[in-house]
Amino acid sequence: MKTEYRIAVIPGDGIGAEVVPAALTVLDALAARFGFSLRLDHFDWSCERYLRTGSMMPDDGLDTIAGHDAILLGAVGSPGVPDHVSLWGLLIPIRRRFRQYVNLRPIKAMAGVPGPLRDGAGVDLVVVRENVEGEYSEIGGRLNRGFPDEMAVQEAVFTRPGVTRVVDYAFELAAGRRGRLTSATKSNGIMHTMPFWDEIVRERAARHPGVEWWQEHIDALAAKLVLAPGAYDVIVGSNLFGDILSDLAAAIAGGIGIAPSANINPEGTFPSMFEPVHGSAPDIAGRGVANPVGALWSASLMLGHLGRADAARALMTGIERTLSDGTVRTPDLGGTATTRELTDAVLAAVAT
Repeated sequence: MKTEYRIAVIPGDGIGAEVVPAALTVLDALAARFGFSLRLDHFDWSCERYLRTGSMMPDDGLDTIAGHDAILLGAVGSPGVPDHVSLWGLLIPIRRRFRQYVNLRPIKAMAGVPGPLRDGAGVDLVVVRENVEGEYSEIGGRLNRGFPDEMAVQEAVFTRPGVTRVVDYAFELAAGRRGRLTSATKSNGIMHTMPFWDEIVRERAARHPGVEWWQEHIDALAAKLVLAPGAYDVIVGSNLFGDILSDLAAAIAGGIGIAPSANINPEGTFPSMFEPVHGSAPDIAGRGVANPVGALWSASLMLGHLGRADAARALMTGIERTLSDGTVRTPDLGGTATTRELTDAVLAAVAT
C-alpha cells in the first residue's frame, strides 16, 4: 500500500475556500494517525481567475494534474460569471478528460440532523449518475440569433459503452450493499434514448442475478423518494436524472450542506475528483459559517478510493458522532456554530 498520496487541491469559489481548508485540517490529523502522508498541490482555478485572466484554469491545467492520485474540489460558480462559463471552463473538462464517468452521491439520514420528513429514519441510499454524456452533451447550437424565429437545439447522447459501464458499476455496488437497484427512466415519453437505456439495463441485469432491480419513471420516482425514501438502496440514472435525484435525496436527508460527491474513474487510469454538492453559496461566503460536512464526507470518499478504508471509516464515524451529539451545528442545520467550530468538533471525535 502506498504511504504518500499526491492530491490536487482546488478550493474554487465562494465557500469552497472555507470548507476545503477544513477538510485538509482533518485529513492531516488522519494521515498522522494512520501512518500516511498527503502531498498537496494547490491551484487557484476559479471564477476569480477567470475575471482576472479570461480562463478558469491555464491551457495546460489538465496536463498538470493528470498524474495526481486524486483531486479535492471546493466549489465552482460566482454571480459575476455565467454558470455555463464556469462549469464548462473547469468542472466538466476535468470530468471528461479524466473519464470520470461515475458520479457517486451517497445519501444518509444521520442522527442529529433535522430533515423535512416526519419520518426520515432508515434513509441510506446511493445515486449513481452517468457523468460524461447523456443530456449534458456538447452537441447542439443556436440559429437565427436575435430574430423572432430564433431557436436552440441540444442533443442528448447515449452510447452503448457509456450506459453499459455506469450500469455495471451500479449493479456491482448494489450487490455489495442491500442487493436492490432502481433504474430511473422516462421511456414512456422520450422515445429513443430512454428505451435504449432500458434495454441495456435489462441486458446487464442478467449478469447480476443476485440483485433485485426495477425501473421507475423519473417523475414517479421523484415523488416516491419523498414519500418513501427508505425503500431505495442504489439508484442509477442518466446525467440529468441522476443530477436532479441526488439533490432531491440530499434535501430529504437534511440538506445539501452535508452531501458529498465523487467523480470516479473506476479503472484508475486518471485521477478521480471529490467535491461537496453544495456549490459556492455566495450569499454566505466569507462569513465563516459554511457547513464543512459535505467537504469532510467527500474527503472520506477520497480516502476510501485511495485504499485508506481505515481512515475513511474513522472520518465518517467522527462526522456521525459530531452530528448526533447535536450541540455543534452550523446555521443551515439550525445552529449557530462556525465552520471552524464544527471542524474542531469533528477533529476531536476523530482523535478518540
